[in-house]
Amino acid sequence: MTALAATTVLATTGFAWATLRDLQRGLLTSNALGDAAAAPGAPMNILLIGLDSRRDQQGRPLPREVLDQLHAGTSDNGGYNTNTLILIHVPAGGGKARAFSITRDSYVDVPGEGKRKIKEAYGLAKFRTEQRLMAQGVEDQATVEREGREAGRKATLTVVRNLTGVPINHFAEVNLAGFYQLATALGGVEVCLNNPVHDSFSGANFPAGKQTLGGAQALAFVRQRHGLTNGDIDRTHRQQAFLASVAHKLRDQGAFTNPATLQRLLDVAKQYVVIDRGWDLLSFARQAQNLSGGNMFFETLPIEGFAKINGQDVNLVNPDKTRKIVREAFGEKVGDKAAPTQGPGAAPALQPGTGAPGGNTTGVVEPNAAVAGPTTSDSEGEVVKVDGIPCVD
Repeated sequence: MTALAATTVLATTGFAWATLRDLQRGLLTSNALGDAAAAPGAPMNILLIGLDSRRDQQGRPLPREVLDQLHAGTSDNGGYNTNTLILIHVPAGGGKARAFSITRDSYVDVPGEGKRKIKEAYGLAKFRTEQRLMAQGVEDQATVEREGREAGRKATLTVVRNLTGVPINHFAEVNLAGFYQLATALGGVEVCLNNPVHDSFSGANFPAGKQTLGGAQALAFVRQRHGLTNGDIDRTHRQQAFLASVAHKLRDQGAFTNPATLQRLLDVAKQYVVIDRGWDLLSFARQAQNLSGGNMFFETLPIEGFAKINGQDVNLVNPDKTRKIVREAFGEKVGDKAAPTQGPGAAPALQPGTGAPGGNTTGVVEPNAAVAGPTTSDSEGEVVKVDGIPCVD
């Protein structure tokens, strides 16, 4: 997300292309997507992955002082869940980009695991791969960690592709520390709350109204779900508001005209962001100029209701309805064949459930479960803005 924001704003402000080349060379890359890059100038779909991990790219625990700042418990908490999944469609010839948030508790088919929460796909695939490698006698921990993360990315790409029915051309991944460091590098991020909140789980303790949050506070803002009326639905709105605020600060408040701020942002991206190996940021930057002026429309994919399955609260989704919504929004004909699960750039196809815990789909849907439809966070939607910042619950 840091890389996407940086690339977009560098392009729209006409900043030196040498800076983008420096960013391109410094970012960590992944082969998980394979050969799925869109042709130059063609529309593209980008998946943003926010990983709830308290470990760095080498699998080492984040420093204790960092964990304390993140209000995130120990390095073993959170595992490798993907708490943020946002699929962005960037049109080829201009026009408004569309972005869909996927709630982390969406109950979907996960490769080799049956029905699971979508957030678990990454961690489960990582764990299975690491177990297999160690059983084969692989002892190098760097190799085990790298291959495990690649498997997690492939699984996440597969479930999102199957849920939405559209191809994914690029992705970017960042962990909790990346969120924290991004907000810190910017000197804080402005947010607006409709109501005061206090949540001991995430550390969110904010009054109502517009305010500037530091790194740890910004992370608490995007992580909170306890105490919010719609739980994870409201959390996705927080994440959308965070990205909108970052873009607003970069674009309208001159963050990129300050060399020191720019260097801090580039350093954060190089340390905490992973992108697919085939992503040419220079080409993307030219196309991303269409996103200037806040030309982005955020929505949250609908859920059908809530259920408790095997003791876990899940969000029920209708894959057919989801695919129809996304494909129409991204300009694909609904009658066309959906994105493949195999072939170039595609992760392994979904397999039948293996009987693993949580594969049982029997559960009781709460009779008065709320139904969440697509929600908007843009100047054309219903969300109130204060000085360009969307106000959320």
